[in-house]
Amino acid sequence: MKNLTLKQLRYFEALARDGRFRRAADACAISQPALSMQIKELEQELGGELFERNAREVKLTAFGQTVALRIRDILRGVDELAELARTSRDPFLTRLRIGIIPTIAPYLLPAIINDLNRSFAGIQIEVRETQTSKLVQELAQGQLDTAIVALPVSEPSLTEHELFKEEFVLVRRPEDEGKPVPEREALREMRLLLLEEGHCFRDQALSFCKIGPARPREVMEGSSLSTLVQMVSAGIGITLIPEMAVPLETRSAHVSISRFQSPQPSRTIGMIWRHSTPMAKQLVQVSEAVRRSADSMREQYVAR
Repeated sequence: MKNLTLKQLRYFEALARDGRFRRAADACAISQPALSMQIKELEQELGGELFERNAREVKLTAFGQTVALRIRDILRGVDELAELARTSRDPFLTRLRIGIIPTIAPYLLPAIINDLNRSFAGIQIEVRETQTSKLVQELAQGQLDTAIVALPVSEPSLTEHELFKEEFVLVRRPEDEGKPVPEREALREMRLLLLEEGHCFRDQALSFCKIGPARPREVMEGSSLSTLVQMVSAGIGITLIPEMAVPLETRSAHVSISRFQSPQPSRTIGMIWRHSTPMAKQLVQVSEAVRRSADSMREQYVAR
């Protein structure tokens, strides 16, 4: 395979990810005919078809799926080699691709970006907000440098770095202000509003309320914490939200906030990155900036 090129591998990765020649070509900044030709040459070089083609989309063949795993490993290794070379020339962090889950991003991300810009002059920050499972996948594939998630993720290839712990609070109608906070077993009998499946915060809330996988009829779903709080404001039910969300989410919603008695529901927030990354020292520095942002935000909340 003398004619195999790194560009062809990146074109393959783009097409496997996007599933359409037009999108992949745009992502690679080449024409569709040029991309098609490069993929065809790659298939000839490897001796087998990598994609099933039809008028609307392309899908990986069984051979293509096997090849995709190896190509992702190769590209991740190449990217880490380039990063190692860059960090040896310049130990200061100049680019950061960071992922963050939706139940943290709206509340902590602005402060994080401000602190990082102050701590790392000239840094270029690229943010990706999505659910934990996707962040872990993109991190493993080398598309991200690090991610801020709820721990643990229990992925053997990733380092977990704890940042802080955060309690959950109960959101009820304003007329419930001052009333006793229900025991967590009692929450199962109420109309509980939760995030859609796939959000780790949903799983944490269900665990605290001791609600099993079989969803009861009383549970209703929303796509964001903002939606859940507004539903409570409309008198539809109750919900749990992380403490960091209170200032923003209660700004436009007429609700009451209560704390649980011990044991209080909580989550551990941390950063994750690949064991093999050459950026480990810089990412520890980033984690300190993130921790400062979180501490400052919590101090503001307590002072309210």
